[in-house]
Amino acid sequence: MDIPAGLARFSPIMKADTTTTVLNFILAGLVILGVVFALLAMNRTREFRQLNVNAAIANNALLRAQGLANDTAAFNAAAKSPELTRILQAIQPKPATTK
Repeated sequence: MDIPAGLARFSPIMKADTTTTVLNFILAGLVILGVVFALLAMNRTREFRQLNVNAAIANNALLRAQGLANDTAAFNAAAKSPELTRILQAIQPKPATTK
């Protein structure tokens, strides 16, 4: 779409002077900051996903260990082994001490 001559008039505000140069440098700085913040956001997202995977793996290992401890306690209830009783008492969680 062509704009016929004379319909649009622009005032000569943005001349090649000091104000234009300063504004261009500010714009360039803001663009660089935007790129840096985007890269930081991508890096943090990647790190967060990796931490979530590690947490899921650790939670799975903890659940397997707790299942094994429960199975051992059930076996010890039927077999009454003093060695197993001592080991199960050693791995029982200790209550938190308050001051």
